[in-house]
Amino acid sequence: MSFVSRFAAVAIAAAVSLILGNSDPAAAQSSPRPARATYSSDELVNSGHRFFGNVSRGLADIIERASSRWGQPNGYVLGEEGSGAVVAGLRYGEGTLYTKNAGDLKVYWQGPSLGFDWGGEGARTMMLVYNLPATEAIYQRFGGIDGSAYLVGGFGMTALTANRIVVVPIRSGLGLRLGANVGYLKFTNRPTWNPF
Repeated sequence: MSFVSRFAAVAIAAAVSLILGNSDPAAAQSSPRPARATYSSDELVNSGHRFFGNVSRGLADIIERASSRWGQPNGYVLGEEGSGAVVAGLRYGEGTLYTKNAGDLKVYWQGPSLGFDWGGEGARTMMLVYNLPATEAIYQRFGGIDGSAYLVGGFGMTALTANRIVVVPIRSGLGLRLGANVGYLKFTNRPTWNPF
């Protein structure tokens, strides 16, 4: 069972309990060349359909909405994550950053959140990455405001920014997580339990 799968199982169990009323290998892969090649909406939708499988009916609409606002991304991440919250929350994930001209890079993310938020979820996640100057530039904190409503396999999208780089996570969640929060995601080249 992977790091994220274990966390997702714990987060979902905590959410069910609440509902029922109970209270550096990546460095070797990085490239100093700027990553400027972009992905078309069709390429992203095809990749998303392969990744998300049968729950991908609304994926094309979300990708089109993101592309109309931020243009074509020059990278994307496919991975899985788990999260849980009761006012304060945590999110942990792992995946691979894909770029057209700078190679693929294993990434991990974690982050805290605070707000009107409760529940737990396990999610497959596709993150569109815009204005990424080099693959190692992903290793920083990206902040934003997130609103969630995952009820049995829905999609959700939010935008996080740092140093003119925009990361747009698109999640297909399983579990129940409702609310709005402010927080950040920190990307690292190895897994860690420290969200700060």
